[in-house]
Amino acid sequence: MTMEDLSALLERAAQYVAEYRESLATRPVARPDGAALALAALDVPLGDKPTPPEVVLEELIAAAEPGLMGSAGPRFFGFVVGGALPAATAADIVAIGWDQNAFNGVLAPAAIAAESVAGRWVTELLGLPTGASVGFVTGAQGANTAGLATARHTVLADAGWDVEVRGLVGAPRIRVVVGAERHATVDRSVRLLGLGMDSIEVVAAGPNGAISTDDLARVLAAGDPGPTIVCLQAGGVNTGVCDDFPVAIEVARRHRAWVHVDGAFGLWAAANPGTRHLVAGVELADSWGCDAHKWLNVPYDSAFAITNRPREHAIAMSYTAAYLTGSGSVSGAADLTAESSRRARGFAVWAALRELGRDGVADLVDRCCRLARRFADGLAAEGFEIVNDVVLNQVLVGFGDDARTDRIIDAVQRDGTLWLGGTTWQGRRLMRISVSNHLTTPSDVDLCVATIARLARS
Repeated sequence: MTMEDLSALLERAAQYVAEYRESLATRPVARPDGAALALAALDVPLGDKPTPPEVVLEELIAAAEPGLMGSAGPRFFGFVVGGALPAATAADIVAIGWDQNAFNGVLAPAAIAAESVAGRWVTELLGLPTGASVGFVTGAQGANTAGLATARHTVLADAGWDVEVRGLVGAPRIRVVVGAERHATVDRSVRLLGLGMDSIEVVAAGPNGAISTDDLARVLAAGDPGPTIVCLQAGGVNTGVCDDFPVAIEVARRHRAWVHVDGAFGLWAAANPGTRHLVAGVELADSWGCDAHKWLNVPYDSAFAITNRPREHAIAMSYTAAYLTGSGSVSGAADLTAESSRRARGFAVWAALRELGRDGVADLVDRCCRLARRFADGLAAEGFEIVNDVVLNQVLVGFGDDARTDRIIDAVQRDGTLWLGGTTWQGRRLMRISVSNHLTTPSDVDLCVATIARLARS
């Protein structure tokens, strides 16, 4: 392929991306038959002969189009995801073209430099300790696993046990104390790290889902005083609630526990003066997980494993044997994650933060919160039940009995005007609305409220 051919191919790809993004405001968010249509179009026999790249690209576009979810657009409110910002999108395209493997500063100097700067910017925005270690991971699962691996190392080292050398057989038992409404990634990390589900001790949640600090004190006092990890949450996935960090962390400190905070999206509340009070004291923890591809609106997969113990973070996650001797130190890259060959995620994060600045990040968070309240007010005015206190960008809606709620959710998903999901919270099936996209406007919310009301009444 000539350079002229490659240039034309990439120009066509960029043109299509721009046209697709422009169409998101008017196209259906999803098609009920999209998955089947895409599978049928993509499932062709693998040929024996090569296919020209320009033909492959056109075939891919045509085949995938029906099955694309408009999650990058202004009316997608499922899960907690945002559409990628312009600068972040462009940076990711360039990063793919650069094709850097962000293993270390020798293999990818610019990629590691971008991670270093962007990581520092992130900790500044979130109000976390200066000098905290930041590992660029894939998502909340990777972030929580790295944070809890660092916790596992440290609490066992404090008990005189080297888990990296001796493993877990015969090790002191670790208690993992969690809130009743923790995210499922915490439990999975506990399993992946070999601690076992029997290590989990559950603390009751309050009415809106925050951990009960009184029950936390009871659970910690009642159990074994040995190695202990306490998991707190910034931004409950159902209600958006944040735990009472000053009180909870002070209780944990009395029992010499490591405190990890799952802040996949809620930690970004710290970047906005209007919501910063919700996460006051979160900087007192030992480790944090936070996503970029949620509220920061950076392309997937992008998240941060952050700790205030960089040395312990590196010991827990790095190679223990000599590897690629003479190829440079890892220094702040693969030492802090579970991957060696890594996509250069730092470029898109750097670009997103450079595009927004401090004021832009604050506005993004504040605007999504205001739009969530607009959603709640609009649906309440239509006579539907808003179940949670809307503290951030999450809204839970009830439509009477569970079966009716599920029918309405299904009708909304099939309609195509917007997309949202359902959840089970406090024993009830509810509609869950997550407002996380920089493109969403008040007009989008009003259209969606009207659509939900129309479908519910039909």
